[in-house]
Amino acid sequence: METNHGQNPVTPKSGEQEIDLLALIARVWAGRKLIFKSCGIAVLVALVVAFSIPKEYTATVTLAPELSRGSSSLSGLSSLASIAGINLQTNNTRDAINPNFYPDIVSSVRFSTSLFSVPLRRMDDSLQISLYEYLKDYQRAPWWRAVIGFPSRCLGWGLSLFREEKADTLSAAAVNPFHLTREEAGIVGALGRRIDVSVDKKTYMITLSVTMQDPLIAATLTDTVMDRLQQYITDYRTSKARGDLEFAQQLYDEARQKYYEAQQAYADFVDMNQNLSFLSVQTRQERLQNEMNLAYNLYNQTAQQLQLAKAKVQESTPVYAVVQEATVPLRASKPSKPMILIGFVFLAGVGSVGWILFARDLLAGFRKKKKEE
Repeated sequence: METNHGQNPVTPKSGEQEIDLLALIARVWAGRKLIFKSCGIAVLVALVVAFSIPKEYTATVTLAPELSRGSSSLSGLSSLASIAGINLQTNNTRDAINPNFYPDIVSSVRFSTSLFSVPLRRMDDSLQISLYEYLKDYQRAPWWRAVIGFPSRCLGWGLSLFREEKADTLSAAAVNPFHLTREEAGIVGALGRRIDVSVDKKTYMITLSVTMQDPLIAATLTDTVMDRLQQYITDYRTSKARGDLEFAQQLYDEARQKYYEAQQAYADFVDMNQNLSFLSVQTRQERLQNEMNLAYNLYNQTAQQLQLAKAKVQESTPVYAVVQEATVPLRASKPSKPMILIGFVFLAGVGSVGWILFARDLLAGFRKKKKEE
């Protein structure tokens, strides 16, 4: 009895929910013309928007960096941990810059400004321009941006009449990363949004991609950024070894010069005193010979140290394996016309259904209440 009594309230409630759902479906079906009309308008708007946005091309390159290990004591533990998906190699590198910091390096102001003077050529033009000029003067924008920005451009044009004209030429030395102008800061921001660097946390594979409106410029800049990043890391990794090499080269040059001088002094003294058997002459000759031998030993040691320093530089130089090279993209990566179309149609459909089910009744009730008042 208790079981049947407990089930009685459930049946009407379930029926009410089913009736309400059918009623909602019926209301939506009754307003299907509005939905179809809204979706049709959304299709037209989506096509206009999709074809108004300039095409952009993405070039990608994949690198496998060589990691330097500070100690081999954790190598066995790291191999076992990697099987379980645990990475113990993050803090086991010898230098402070591991691949996880590469995105920060590429997005830094100094790195970005160093790319301003990179010479580029567009796909449909043989004219050589700099990256700064390309981002400043050769970027296409949708028509609505031109309409929205027209008042500000008119204002800027009017203010420019009262200001002195400045040369538009830009060199790498003219850019001060510590104190950028408003225009230079805008170019740095635009460049940062177009360059993407991602690092796989487990394998440290580096994926570098550049998105530009010109496919040839996208591929060219991808190669340039890759080379600059490799050079930056190489300079950092070999800075200590190159300093030691310069010092060893200086010691070697000084030791060689002293040895040559001691050798020449000994040869001159022997030539001038060949047939003399004085004890003072023999003592002087032995002293010069000892000085020459000492100079030669020092010269020999510095020569060995110089070779070791050169080998150290070579050992510290990182090697990057290019897994996937950058190529000129054939298809545009942006905009995605199907996604824009689906998004507009979805929003139009949801908006129409919301208007039929809720907004129209709320608006009618609000108007009725306002008339009664």
